[in-house]
Amino acid sequence: METSGKDKPRLMTTDEVAKYLRISKASVYRLVRNREIPVSKIGQQLRFRKDVVDNWLSKKESESQKP
Repeated sequence: METSGKDKPRLMTTDEVAKYLRISKASVYRLVRNREIPVSKIGQQLRFRKDVVDNWLSKKESESQKP
């Protein structure tokens, strides 16, 4: 995981976000394909901002707790 300075967001690779979320890489690619997880494409590579993934995850958790 890239941790360069306080001003720059942490960027995660597909492998790192899969480990972070404790899901398979295939599941990460499925979330990307279905546009369910926020992602940036840099060239041919996918990158995930940790702060954005954390916000997305919090939103998903709060949605799942609604009756």
